[in-house]
Amino acid sequence: QGQLVESGGGSVQAGGSLTLSCAASGYTYSSNYMGWFRQTPGKEREGVAALYSGFFSRTPTTYADSVKGRFTISKDNAKNTLSLQMNSLNPEDTAMYYCATLPSPWLGYVPLSPERFNVWGQGTQVTVSS
Repeated sequence: QGQLVESGGGSVQAGGSLTLSCAASGYTYSSNYMGWFRQTPGKEREGVAALYSGFFSRTPTTYADSVKGRFTISKDNAKNTLSLQMNSLNPEDTAMYYCATLPSPWLGYVPLSPERFNVWGQGTQVTVSS
């Protein structure tokens, strides 16, 4: 069974930056979707950013409107690691952040719905203070 392990969470003041990492072990998919999601107590898990890593020449991505222009998702295929660079953080970004993967050929788009992803990490907490 494959495993995803997130790291890089922490506490930061508003306006600051953090980089989250997700290390995948136990499997390597030639083509898959990987994404970042977040959840706060009492709320549903929401998609933050996702990408498809099955093309040689491009990596399609998608972002939630709330993070566009501030967050950047990327994947190091050699290390099988997913990253999320988060800039200009604000208190509304406070949440538990999870990475997840969906082994799948190209679907024609990059999904951001948590229900589409079926392998999940344990999460890393991000806290942004004002």
